Amino acid sequence: MTDHLQLVREDDIAWLVLNRPEKRNAINLEMWEAFPEVLRDVEDTADIKVLVLRGADHRAFSAGADISEFETLRSTEEGARAYNEVGERAETALMHLSKPTIAMVQGPAVGGGCGLTLSCDLRYGDPTSRFGITPAKLGLVYSLAATKNLVDVVGPAHAKSILFSGQQIDATRAREIGLVNDVIPADEIEGFTRDLAHTIASRAQYSVRATKRITRLILDGHAEDTEESAHLRLSSFGTEDYREGVKAFMEKRAPRFTYS
Repeated sequence: MTDHLQLVREDDIAWLVLNRPEKRNAINLEMWEAFPEVLRDVEDTADIKVLVLRGADHRAFSAGADISEFETLRSTEEGARAYNEVGERAETALMHLSKPTIAMVQGPAVGGGCGLTLSCDLRYGDPTSRFGITPAKLGLVYSLAATKNLVDVVGPAHAKSILFSGQQIDATRAREIGLVNDVIPADEIEGFTRDLAHTIASRAQYSVRATKRITRLILDGHAEDTEESAHLRLSSFGTEDYREGVKAFMEKRAPRFTYS
Protein backbone atom coordinates (compact mmCIF):
# COMPACT_ATOMS: atom_id res chain seq x y z
CA MET A 1 0.00 0.00 0.00
CA THR A 2 1.09 3.58 -0.58
CA ASP A 3 -0.08 6.95 0.73
CA HIS A 4 -0.48 8.00 -2.91
CA LEU A 5 -3.35 5.52 -3.37
CA GLN A 6 -5.95 5.86 -0.64
CA LEU A 7 -9.10 3.85 -0.01
CA VAL A 8 -11.77 5.80 1.87
CA ARG A 9 -14.84 3.93 3.15
CA GLU A 10 -18.26 5.58 3.19
CA ASP A 11 -21.05 3.22 4.23
CA ASP A 12 -21.44 0.65 1.44
CA ILE A 13 -19.30 2.51 -1.10
CA ALA A 14 -15.56 3.13 -1.21
CA TRP A 15 -13.59 5.95 -2.82
CA LEU A 16 -10.22 5.02 -4.31
CA VAL A 17 -8.25 8.27 -4.44
CA LEU A 18 -5.24 8.97 -6.66
CA ASN A 19 -3.38 11.11 -4.16
CA ARG A 20 -0.46 13.00 -5.70
CA PRO A 21 -2.02 16.43 -6.20
CA GLU A 22 1.38 18.13 -6.46
CA LYS A 23 2.05 15.93 -9.53
CA ARG A 24 -1.49 16.19 -10.93
CA ASN A 25 -2.00 12.67 -9.57
CA ALA A 26 0.55 11.18 -11.95
CA ILE A 27 0.77 7.44 -11.31
CA ASN A 28 4.19 6.17 -10.27
CA LEU A 29 5.34 2.56 -10.16
CA GLU A 30 4.55 2.25 -6.46
CA MET A 31 0.93 3.20 -7.15
CA TRP A 32 0.60 0.81 -10.10
CA GLU A 33 1.96 -1.99 -7.92
CA ALA A 34 -0.50 -1.20 -5.11
CA PHE A 35 -3.65 -1.41 -7.25
CA PRO A 36 -4.14 -5.21 -7.25
CA GLU A 37 -3.75 -5.47 -3.45
CA VAL A 38 -6.15 -2.60 -2.81
CA LEU A 39 -8.67 -4.07 -5.22
CA ARG A 40 -8.41 -7.49 -3.57
CA ASP A 41 -9.34 -5.81 -0.29
CA VAL A 42 -12.36 -4.22 -1.99
CA GLU A 43 -13.34 -7.57 -3.50
CA ASP A 44 -13.03 -9.35 -0.16
CA THR A 45 -14.87 -6.74 1.92
CA ALA A 46 -18.48 -7.86 1.69
CA ASP A 47 -20.07 -4.58 2.73
CA ILE A 48 -18.30 -2.58 0.01
CA LYS A 49 -20.72 -2.74 -2.90
CA VAL A 50 -19.53 0.05 -5.23
CA LEU A 51 -16.08 1.53 -5.88
CA VAL A 52 -15.57 5.12 -7.06
CA LEU A 53 -12.20 6.14 -8.54
CA ARG A 54 -11.26 9.81 -8.36
CA GLY A 55 -8.38 12.28 -8.14
CA ALA A 56 -7.34 13.90 -4.88
CA ASP A 57 -8.97 17.23 -5.80
CA HIS A 58 -10.88 18.96 -8.56
CA ARG A 59 -7.78 20.03 -10.49
CA ALA A 60 -6.88 16.66 -12.01
CA PHE A 61 -8.01 13.08 -12.23
CA SER A 62 -4.58 11.95 -13.36
CA ALA A 63 -1.89 13.22 -15.71
CA GLY A 64 -1.06 9.59 -16.46
CA ALA A 65 2.01 7.49 -15.77
CA ASP A 66 4.77 9.48 -14.05
CA ILE A 67 6.97 10.41 -17.00
CA SER A 68 9.90 11.22 -14.69
CA GLU A 69 10.31 7.44 -14.26
CA PHE A 70 10.60 6.79 -17.99
CA GLU A 71 14.33 7.54 -18.24
CA THR A 72 15.13 5.17 -15.38
CA LEU A 73 12.53 2.42 -15.17
CA ARG A 74 11.60 2.37 -18.88
CA SER A 75 14.90 3.25 -20.50
CA THR A 76 15.46 -0.28 -21.88
CA GLU A 77 13.19 -2.74 -23.63
CA GLU A 78 13.41 -5.10 -20.67
CA GLY A 79 12.65 -2.34 -18.15
CA ALA A 80 9.76 -1.05 -20.24
CA ARG A 81 8.29 -4.54 -20.51
CA ALA A 82 8.41 -5.03 -16.74
CA TYR A 83 6.91 -1.58 -16.09
CA ASN A 84 4.16 -2.13 -18.64
CA GLU A 85 3.22 -5.46 -17.10
CA VAL A 86 2.72 -3.80 -13.72
CA GLY A 87 0.45 -1.16 -15.25
CA GLU A 88 -1.50 -3.76 -17.21
CA ARG A 89 -2.05 -5.84 -14.06
CA ALA A 90 -3.45 -2.76 -12.32
CA GLU A 91 -5.90 -1.96 -15.12
CA THR A 92 -6.90 -5.62 -15.48
CA ALA A 93 -7.56 -5.94 -11.75
CA LEU A 94 -9.80 -2.88 -11.89
CA MET A 95 -11.66 -4.07 -14.97
CA HIS A 96 -12.28 -7.55 -13.53
CA LEU A 97 -13.42 -6.44 -10.08
CA SER A 98 -16.78 -8.15 -9.63
CA LYS A 99 -18.30 -5.05 -8.04
CA PRO A 100 -19.43 -2.04 -10.09
CA THR A 101 -16.96 0.81 -10.53
CA ILE A 102 -17.41 4.49 -11.35
CA ALA A 103 -14.75 6.96 -12.52
CA MET A 104 -15.44 10.53 -11.35
CA VAL A 105 -13.31 12.73 -13.58
CA GLN A 106 -12.37 16.33 -12.90
CA GLY A 107 -9.59 17.94 -14.90
CA PRO A 108 -7.29 15.88 -17.14
CA ALA A 109 -7.39 12.08 -17.42
CA VAL A 110 -4.46 11.41 -19.71
CA GLY A 111 -2.53 8.31 -20.72
CA GLY A 112 -2.64 5.77 -17.92
CA GLY A 113 -5.17 7.99 -16.15
CA CYS A 114 -7.54 7.68 -19.09
CA GLY A 115 -6.77 3.96 -19.18
CA LEU A 116 -7.97 3.63 -15.60
CA THR A 117 -11.26 5.35 -16.45
CA LEU A 118 -11.73 2.92 -19.33
CA SER A 119 -11.29 0.04 -16.89
CA CYS A 120 -14.27 1.32 -14.89
CA ASP A 121 -17.86 0.43 -15.67
CA LEU A 122 -19.17 4.01 -15.69
CA ARG A 123 -17.48 7.35 -16.31
CA TYR A 124 -18.77 10.81 -15.39
CA GLY A 125 -16.93 14.08 -15.90
CA ASP A 126 -17.43 17.70 -15.00
CA PRO A 127 -16.98 20.51 -17.58
CA THR A 128 -13.24 20.72 -16.78
CA SER A 129 -12.64 17.05 -17.59
CA ARG A 130 -10.60 16.19 -20.64
CA PHE A 131 -9.22 12.95 -21.98
CA GLY A 132 -6.23 11.88 -24.02
CA ILE A 133 -4.05 8.86 -24.75
CA THR A 134 -0.67 9.91 -26.06
CA PRO A 135 1.58 7.03 -27.23
CA ALA A 136 1.95 8.72 -30.64
CA LYS A 137 3.54 11.72 -28.88
CA LEU A 138 6.09 9.50 -27.15
CA GLY A 139 6.91 6.98 -29.87
CA LEU A 140 5.14 4.19 -28.00
CA VAL A 141 2.54 1.61 -28.98
CA TYR A 142 -0.55 0.98 -26.87
CA SER A 143 -1.19 -2.64 -25.92
CA LEU A 144 -3.91 -4.70 -27.59
CA ALA A 145 -5.83 -5.07 -24.32
CA ALA A 146 -5.75 -1.34 -23.58
CA THR A 147 -6.65 -0.49 -27.19
CA LYS A 148 -9.58 -2.92 -26.97
CA ASN A 149 -10.86 -1.14 -23.86
CA LEU A 150 -10.92 2.12 -25.80
CA VAL A 151 -12.49 0.55 -28.92
CA ASP A 152 -15.15 -1.15 -26.79
CA VAL A 153 -16.18 2.22 -25.35
CA VAL A 154 -15.98 4.61 -28.32
CA GLY A 155 -15.72 2.38 -31.40
CA PRO A 156 -12.78 1.89 -33.76
CA ALA A 157 -12.97 5.17 -35.68
CA HIS A 158 -12.99 7.40 -32.59
CA ALA A 159 -10.36 5.19 -30.95
CA LYS A 160 -8.03 5.61 -33.92
CA SER A 161 -8.59 9.38 -33.93
CA ILE A 162 -7.67 9.59 -30.23
CA LEU A 163 -4.59 7.37 -30.61
CA PHE A 164 -3.33 8.71 -33.95
CA SER A 165 -3.51 12.36 -32.88
CA GLY A 166 -2.62 12.09 -29.19
CA GLN A 167 -4.82 15.15 -28.72
CA GLN A 168 -6.97 15.71 -25.68
CA ILE A 169 -10.72 15.97 -26.08
CA ASP A 170 -12.96 18.06 -23.85
CA ALA A 171 -15.95 16.97 -21.79
CA THR A 172 -18.53 17.82 -24.44
CA ARG A 173 -16.77 15.81 -27.12
CA ALA A 174 -16.18 12.96 -24.68
CA ARG A 175 -19.91 12.75 -24.06
CA GLU A 176 -20.67 12.91 -27.80
CA ILE A 177 -18.54 9.86 -28.54
CA GLY A 178 -19.57 7.92 -25.44
CA LEU A 179 -16.28 8.22 -23.57
CA VAL A 180 -18.23 9.51 -20.57
CA ASN A 181 -21.78 8.64 -19.62
CA ASP A 182 -22.58 12.26 -18.89
CA VAL A 183 -21.12 15.63 -17.93
CA ILE A 184 -22.20 16.95 -14.53
CA PRO A 185 -21.74 20.54 -13.24
CA ALA A 186 -18.55 20.88 -11.21
CA ASP A 187 -20.36 21.80 -8.00
CA GLU A 188 -22.68 18.79 -8.35
CA ILE A 189 -20.49 15.94 -9.60
CA GLU A 190 -19.38 14.61 -6.22
CA GLY A 191 -22.93 14.56 -4.85
CA PHE A 192 -24.22 13.06 -8.09
CA THR A 193 -21.59 10.32 -8.03
CA ARG A 194 -22.24 9.55 -4.36
CA ASP A 195 -26.00 9.32 -4.95
CA LEU A 196 -25.54 7.09 -7.99
CA ALA A 197 -23.15 4.80 -6.09
CA HIS A 198 -25.60 4.47 -3.20
CA THR A 199 -28.46 3.78 -5.64
CA ILE A 200 -26.48 0.97 -7.27
CA ALA A 201 -25.51 -0.35 -3.82
CA SER A 202 -29.21 -0.49 -2.86
CA ARG A 203 -30.08 -2.81 -5.77
CA ALA A 204 -29.87 -6.60 -5.80
CA GLN A 205 -26.14 -7.18 -5.91
CA TYR A 206 -26.39 -10.61 -7.53
CA SER A 207 -28.22 -8.93 -10.42
CA VAL A 208 -25.72 -6.07 -10.65
CA ARG A 209 -22.64 -8.28 -10.62
CA ALA A 210 -24.10 -10.91 -12.93
CA THR A 211 -24.99 -8.15 -15.41
CA LYS A 212 -21.42 -6.83 -15.23
CA ARG A 213 -20.04 -10.30 -15.91
CA ILE A 214 -22.42 -10.99 -18.80
CA THR A 215 -21.54 -7.63 -20.36
CA ARG A 216 -17.87 -8.64 -20.22
CA LEU A 217 -18.69 -11.92 -21.97
CA ILE A 218 -20.42 -9.94 -24.73
CA LEU A 219 -17.42 -7.61 -25.10
CA ASP A 220 -15.20 -10.68 -25.33
CA GLY A 221 -17.13 -11.84 -28.38
CA HIS A 222 -19.94 -14.06 -27.11
CA ALA A 223 -23.26 -13.54 -28.90
CA GLU A 224 -25.12 -16.48 -27.41
CA ASP A 225 -25.44 -17.86 -23.90
CA THR A 226 -22.41 -19.56 -22.46
CA GLU A 227 -22.60 -22.11 -19.68
CA GLU A 228 -21.58 -19.33 -17.29
CA SER A 229 -24.15 -16.77 -18.44
CA ALA A 230 -26.94 -19.36 -18.40
CA HIS A 231 -25.98 -20.36 -14.88
CA LEU A 232 -25.93 -16.74 -13.71
CA ARG A 233 -29.41 -16.13 -15.09
CA LEU A 234 -31.06 -19.31 -13.87
CA SER A 235 -29.44 -19.32 -10.43
CA SER A 236 -30.81 -15.84 -9.72
CA PHE A 237 -34.25 -17.44 -9.21
CA GLY A 238 -32.90 -19.28 -6.17
CA THR A 239 -31.50 -16.26 -4.33
CA GLU A 240 -32.87 -14.55 -1.26
CA ASP A 241 -32.80 -11.28 -3.17
CA TYR A 242 -35.15 -12.66 -5.82
CA ARG A 243 -37.61 -13.74 -3.16
CA GLU A 244 -37.31 -10.38 -1.41
CA GLY A 245 -37.75 -8.49 -4.69
CA VAL A 246 -40.96 -10.33 -5.55
CA LYS A 247 -42.30 -10.00 -2.01
CA ALA A 248 -41.54 -6.26 -1.90
CA PHE A 249 -43.24 -5.76 -5.26
CA MET A 250 -46.36 -7.56 -4.10
CA GLU A 251 -46.39 -5.60 -0.84
CA LYS A 252 -45.77 -2.31 -2.67
CA ARG A 253 -42.70 -1.40 -0.64
CA ALA A 254 -39.00 -0.85 -1.29
CA PRO A 255 -37.01 -4.10 -1.26
CA ARG A 256 -34.44 -4.76 1.44
CA PHE A 257 -31.78 -6.76 -0.33
CA THR A 258 -29.23 -8.61 1.78
CA TYR A 259 -26.82 -10.23 -0.69
CA SER A 260 -23.27 -8.86 -0.70
